[in-house]
Amino acid sequence: MTTYENLTATYRSQAPMMQLISSTEDPALWSHPVLDLFAPPVIERVEQKAKLYLIPSTFGEELELDEMPIPTSASDLPELHAWTMKFIVSVIEVWAGRRQPAQLIRWCHRVIYMELLKKSGSQKEIGKIKSIHQTEPLDGICESTVIIRYNDRFRAVVIRFEGVDGRWLCTALQML
Repeated sequence: MTTYENLTATYRSQAPMMQLISSTEDPALWSHPVLDLFAPPVIERVEQKAKLYLIPSTFGEELELDEMPIPTSASDLPELHAWTMKFIVSVIEVWAGRRQPAQLIRWCHRVIYMELLKKSGSQKEIGKIKSIHQTEPLDGICESTVIIRYNDRFRAVVIRFEGVDGRWLCTALQML
């Protein structure tokens, strides 16, 4: 044995045995109030609701206070990925001239709907969706990028949805 091991063994044999007792083990052991130093801290988790910072897009329109769109939290809106998939399929069909643009009027802002009308029938074929990438920078806002294949060419479509008046509203739609 080394000198260090001898000293350690001697100290342990001479040191009084200390026993740590927690108030969570047996309350009868404690006769006076003592801080519970040995019990793990109790962490209370308060469920926080996401803060809604959305100011709906107006595209420079002058609106009365009673006409202003009311922001809606993403938790109160339909599931985002499935909704985006249905919306982009409808847009691709409108661009190919296989669907009436009026079917999307409820889900698009007036400005976006007018752009969609101009591009209606502009594609020769219906594209195939390859991937969808989504981000939610704030509660009630979704920005999506959709990759679409037209024959041997890939195109990207960027979409922005805002949660207003209890629904997702498309406020940006652009094919790159």
